[in-house]
Amino acid sequence: MSTEMFLVIGFGVIVFFLLFIFPTLGLVIINNEQIGIVKRKIGKPLPPGKIVALNGEAGLQADTLATGWYFGYFWWLYDVKRVPLVTIAPGEIALLVAADGRPTPPGRILARIVQCDNFQDARKFITNGGEKGRQLGILTAGRYKINTELFTVITSRNATQLGLEPGHLRVYQVLPDKVGIVTTLDGRPIDEGEIAGLYIPNHDNFQNAQAFIDAGGQRGLQEQVLLSGSWNLNPWFVQVEQVPMTEVPIGYVGVIVSFIGKAHQDVSGVDFKHGDLVNVGHKGVWTTPLYPGKHPINTQVMRVELVPTTNIVLNWASRTEAHNYDQRLNSITVRSRDGFAFDLDVAQIIHVGAPEAPKVISRVGSVQNLVDHVLQPIVGNYFRNAAQNYTVLDFLSARSERQSEASTHISKAINSYDVQAIDTLIGNINPPAELMTTLTDRKIAEEQKKTFEVQQAAQTQRQQLVRETAIADSQGEIVKAERGVNIADLNAQSLIKQATGDAEAIRRRALGEAEAIRSKGEAQADAYRVGAAAIGQEGFTAVQLMQIIGERNIRIIPELAVNGGGANNSGVIDALLAVMLRDRMPIAKPVDGNVSITNGHSAKTES
Repeated sequence: MSTEMFLVIGFGVIVFFLLFIFPTLGLVIINNEQIGIVKRKIGKPLPPGKIVALNGEAGLQADTLATGWYFGYFWWLYDVKRVPLVTIAPGEIALLVAADGRPTPPGRILARIVQCDNFQDARKFITNGGEKGRQLGILTAGRYKINTELFTVITSRNATQLGLEPGHLRVYQVLPDKVGIVTTLDGRPIDEGEIAGLYIPNHDNFQNAQAFIDAGGQRGLQEQVLLSGSWNLNPWFVQVEQVPMTEVPIGYVGVIVSFIGKAHQDVSGVDFKHGDLVNVGHKGVWTTPLYPGKHPINTQVMRVELVPTTNIVLNWASRTEAHNYDQRLNSITVRSRDGFAFDLDVAQIIHVGAPEAPKVISRVGSVQNLVDHVLQPIVGNYFRNAAQNYTVLDFLSARSERQSEASTHISKAINSYDVQAIDTLIGNINPPAELMTTLTDRKIAEEQKKTFEVQQAAQTQRQQLVRETAIADSQGEIVKAERGVNIADLNAQSLIKQATGDAEAIRRRALGEAEAIRSKGEAQADAYRVGAAAIGQEGFTAVQLMQIIGERNIRIIPELAVNGGGANNSGVIDALLAVMLRDRMPIAKPVDGNVSITNGHSAKTES
């Protein structure tokens, strides 16, 4: 027998078995890429509303046929439908709609998740309380043995046919530097007075929808956000809006005002009476600000108020700083004591510390409100009130004093708002034109006066220079004269000392001589008294005269004739007196042939 004949006979045998023998045995073969969905043609009818038979009723059977050979599925009793496995591509998800199960409870939109091996065990799905309709549960990437008669599986390939966008069936991606704001479409209603559902833990970032529901998750906008990454989200359960992360620049802090959270509980203390502060996670102004960086903030339920922590310059003038907080500030119009209206340009420098930033926001709401509702009236009214006490010239001539007074007053006023005043600066002062003309003329006159004074000082300096030059030229003679004066002064001092010494010597000699004379006179007086007592007054006198004549060799004879007559020897005495008088008389000296008298003697000079 040839090979061809053998093949023909073999093929005929197989066809015979397939057509006559296997159907008789009820054989069903399921390959690796299929499952068998069984429908029973004959049996007890299903309860109304049910399409899946659990106990052999006629209709769709809960159990499917996996890969293998099965006998007893006769054609007249069963209809076995072979369907391919459900394949979910990587990066995609699949949604399911159940054709049988319990009714979904009122108030719920999606059917709860039950243990059923990812919808591969229809019997468990029914017996564990699986619900009819759209399912919370999803299928992620993989191959599944799904009874497609019970579950409609929606993938990106058939999404359009079922009213969905293919992109909704892909794994959701939250981009870097983005935050996903979540809105849930199922759960219990949000409590009255709230704008979003409170944070619910342990649901794997909304990927386990049943855990979210069981924990009391609420339908609507959620407090919790999704961070950057990939998430298996049921688009029937959540919708996500991506927004940029909240960036707090360097030099700022972000004060969070939360419209959702735990019950409001003020922790600001009794000393802070102008607002409320709450801890993180509560509704209100958080005590802890956000520091520079990027933060995943849900901007739908929270507001982040940026507060500069560097110095802020605010101009009451025509110019505006880059921060634009002072864009509505203008020059301050004031009226002086002397009745002039003029404009002042003022710059106020303030600082808000990071710890004080929540207090400032709690009190006024924003930095712009701080400028418009606090600083503008404080600064403007101060200068309007203060100007009434001064003239325009006081502001022009004593500007630093006015500025110092303003700085002290404004600093004290705004410190009560937890804002530090760094400095208050007065800029341009714009007085009336006619007053400026007068001041300009006065200033020109003052400057001319200063010029004349400088010129006069220059002339005086020139005179001083000439004088100093002359003095310098005669310096040699001055030095010589000064040396002569010094020498003369030294000589005079020497003569004075010598004269002082001589005078002292003379004084001492005179004292000695006076003492000797006094002693001699006293001795002579004593001798006179003794002699006079012995021989009488006249006799002792005569003796003394004779003694003197003898000591001085006085001739008394024949030049004098003594008259011997008279009582008490008076003639002798008279003679002696005459001799003594002659010695005292001047001696005649010849003058031009005349005779002069010298010492009592006469002489004649011949020519």
